[in-house]
Amino acid sequence: MVDADIASGKIEIYTNQRLKEMAVYRIFENNVRENRILYDTGDLGEVYAISLAQTLGAYALVTDDIKQGGPYMSLLQFEDEAMPFTFADVLILRYLTGTVDEMQTVKDFHAINDASDLKWVFQSHLKKFIRRFWYDPYRKGDTAWIEKLTSEKGINVKSKLMALRKLM
Repeated sequence: MVDADIASGKIEIYTNQRLKEMAVYRIFENNVRENRILYDTGDLGEVYAISLAQTLGAYALVTDDIKQGGPYMSLLQFEDEAMPFTFADVLILRYLTGTVDEMQTVKDFHAINDASDLKWVFQSHLKKFIRRFWYDPYRKGDTAWIEKLTSEKGINVKSKLMALRKLM
């Protein structure tokens, strides 16, 4: 599936050579140096992902590292950094925007969760999602972003989330 997404252009591969051709390799190296100070060296993959997102000016970064001091929680503290999402966040957003129904959302969550051995609980990630975007946001911009998205798409968030909760 990943190979098909690469072939179709949905996923792009960034190598050191490509960054050099784009004339941003030095910026990437500086970002890696700075981020290695912020994040545990055991999170080198996350350091590279965050550094690449910063170098390219990416709007969002999907990560499974949600521990305190990890990339997800750290990025939530900075308004000007890439917006962090977990795979659960992406699935919930996909559901809210009407791409799939609530049953498919829960099914996909369990499929990814089982394949990754993360042992996450969907209900707790749904609560975190609601808290992050509506009740206790880390970043003011997150609330504005979700309100704009739901308004533009005419999403009745309350009814959609109630339907999702009924499956728990």
